[in-house]
Amino acid sequence: MAIIVTGSSGLLGSALVKALRADDTRVVRLVRRAPQGVDEAFWNPGKGLIDPAALQGARAVVHLAGAGIGDRRWSDDVKRELVRSRVEGTRTLVKALMELPDRPPTLLSASAIGYYGDTGDREVDETAPPGEGFLSREVVVPWEAETVPAEEAGIRVARLRTGLVLSGAGGMLAKILPIFKLGLGAPLGSGEQYWSWISIDDWVHAVLHILGDPEISGPVNLTAPQPVTNAEFTRTLGKALHRPTMPLAVPGFALRTAIGGFAEEGVLTGQRVLPRRLLESGYTFRHTRLSEALAAVL
Repeated sequence: MAIIVTGSSGLLGSALVKALRADDTRVVRLVRRAPQGVDEAFWNPGKGLIDPAALQGARAVVHLAGAGIGDRRWSDDVKRELVRSRVEGTRTLVKALMELPDRPPTLLSASAIGYYGDTGDREVDETAPPGEGFLSREVVVPWEAETVPAEEAGIRVARLRTGLVLSGAGGMLAKILPIFKLGLGAPLGSGEQYWSWISIDDWVHAVLHILGDPEISGPVNLTAPQPVTNAEFTRTLGKALHRPTMPLAVPGFALRTAIGGFAEEGVLTGQRVLPRRLLESGYTFRHTRLSEALAAVL
C-alpha cells in the first residue's frame, strides 16, 4: 500500500519522500510530466486531470503542491496563481478520491499559519478563527475548504498549518543566509512581530506522526512550541553563524518597496502560533529552542 505525495519535488516534499523511503514505505509521486517508472503517476491539476489508478487502494495521500508564496512579487497575476494552484489542485485531488471505490483512508493536506492573520503578541492554537488579509481570507480559507468533501465522505483529513520551516537547503532561511554571513543581518520592520518556526526535521517527523495516528484530524499547527520575535530570530541566527548583526532595523516601507505584498503579510505580519494538537497527541519535538534548530540545520 503506497503513500501518494504531491509537491514531492519541493523542499518539504523531497524531505518527506526521503524519510518515507528510508522506512521502506512505497511512495508514488504525482508529477505533471510523463511518469518515469512505477513510482510516479501523472496529474495536471490545472486541467483537472489525474490518474485514478495511482490513488486506488493507497494507504494515504499527502498533498503538498502549490505555487511558492514568497518566490515572486505579488502582482495580480501571481496572487491569482497562488490561489489557483492550491484551490484547483486540492479540488482535483479530492474529486478523484471521491470517485474511487476503494478510497485511501487518510488525506494530509498542506495549509499555512497565514490562516490566523496578524496575531500580534497573542498566542493562538488550532481553535482560533481565521484572521484578515489576502493570505488568510483568499488563500488559506478557500484552500482548506476544498478538503471538506473528503472529510464528509469519511476520509480522515488533517490540514497541515505550517509555519516558517528552517532548512539550509531552501526556504526563507536559505535565502537570508548569505546576508547574515556577511554580517549584514538586521531585524525587519519593528522586529517585534512573532515568527512561528519549525525545523525541517521536526516537520518531517510530525507528518510521519500524524500519518501514524488515526485520532489526529482537522487543523494541525506544524510549528515549534516556542515562537520568537523577528528581533530574537535575527540575534540567534547571527550567533549561530558567529557573525554580528546590524543594530538598525530594515524599515517596513523599504521592505514593501523591495518585495511588495509579501512583505506586509509574510514578513512584517506576526503569528504567535502554538502546536496544541501535536503536543496533545504525544508528539515530542526534537528542537524546541531556535538555537537548537539552527545548530541542526546549519
